[in-house]
Amino acid sequence: VGSPGRRPPGDGAPPPSAGHPPRRPGRRVLDRRVLIPVAAGAVAASIAVAVALSGKAGPTVGHPPSRGPTVSPAHSTAQPPATRTPLVPTTPVATTTPAGTPQPYDIVGVGSNATEYVLDQISAGYDSSIPASRHNAKNPWLFSYDATPPGATAPGNYPIVPKAGCAAIVRPNGSSAGLQALDTSELDGSTGYSCIDFGRSAYGRSSSAPRLAPGGVAYVAFAKDAVTWATRSAALGGSNAPASLTQAQLQGIFTCSITNWAQVGGKAGDIGVYLPQPGSATLAFWEQVMGITTPGACVSQAPAEDEGTYTGFNSPNAIFIFSIGSYIAQKYHSAACGVTPTRTQNAFGCNATGFLSINEIDGIPPTTSAAVPVTNPAFPSSFYRTLYNIVRYSATTADHIPAYLEPFFAARTAAVPGYFCTSSVAMADIAAYGFINTPLCGSVS
Repeated sequence: VGSPGRRPPGDGAPPPSAGHPPRRPGRRVLDRRVLIPVAAGAVAASIAVAVALSGKAGPTVGHPPSRGPTVSPAHSTAQPPATRTPLVPTTPVATTTPAGTPQPYDIVGVGSNATEYVLDQISAGYDSSIPASRHNAKNPWLFSYDATPPGATAPGNYPIVPKAGCAAIVRPNGSSAGLQALDTSELDGSTGYSCIDFGRSAYGRSSSAPRLAPGGVAYVAFAKDAVTWATRSAALGGSNAPASLTQAQLQGIFTCSITNWAQVGGKAGDIGVYLPQPGSATLAFWEQVMGITTPGACVSQAPAEDEGTYTGFNSPNAIFIFSIGSYIAQKYHSAACGVTPTRTQNAFGCNATGFLSINEIDGIPPTTSAAVPVTNPAFPSSFYRTLYNIVRYSATTADHIPAYLEPFFAARTAAVPGYFCTSSVAMADIAAYGFINTPLCGSVS
């Protein structure tokens, strides 16, 4: 089921920028995620390519998003826009690097919006240690397709060709779609490799997911995150909401039994309730914490996950949810959308926090008070979640991670330690994108 296993190269030198601008895959410019395999010393160029392929302005280095020899992100054969409403329209960045589709033996992932940028960055860092002259089945590049293509401003069915020789599929948008793509991706009989190797997920195994057993899948942890509620920032006019809400009050709001801010100690105003698009792992996590089976009639799911630029948020009555890690990455580590990141900013993604700021639960702030904050360790534990990469179950390895993927995802203590769990560069990328490194990295559930 995939390419022959190999141990990833050493840490190597970190890419020039650890950021986000657009989301991209890894090496060559394919799509919004530009898979840019980069030879040693060419990391900067690869980042420029990635940016071109990514969706939002900024030097992105990403993954293999679409196929095709296009150089401009807007053109990647990868696909047109998906669901995003950037504050500033995306401006493709020209590049002279030819676009390229991942080879059958390369490692390709799809899925979660929440972790697309950090996977772009980790892919860029990993791939930069393997020059094109050594790129082969024993030294594959790592690619991660963003959930939506560059410039996407509305939902849509955007095709990608995951690897050379594979059939086009609709770009998986969200954790559920990533799992489905992995579960339904068959071995390519002409190459002997799978078209999708892993799915990104910002939520753990659901009762409907394939089992941790032969024919099923394994959820492999790599980081932690937390989720909170968000309202219009004070700088942009403020909100009628109180400074803090309890879990019970949030449950009432998102089930539509509480409909006015005055009912929870705020100023009078009919609450405008928003949640992310269906299929979002952040949505699934929030529904689990809130005990929600189906969003109430008062809820709109028009906005894209972890983006505050939706015009409906420009209201004192609006409420949304936001990944704390993603908010930190955008607000404190990323350039404005449409602006090229500096060397000290994330190369992937941009600051799309827009109208929103994140808020307290039970009187506890979501972030620390530092100038460049991190997630508050004291934040209520029920709002923390684990982030995963999903792989096919293997009965031939002790950790049930396919042997060819252990060099990427396995735990530090495994016989073949994984790059995500042992590389100082990868761990720095995880922190730069707002997430929390965890000793559970590589654990399987």
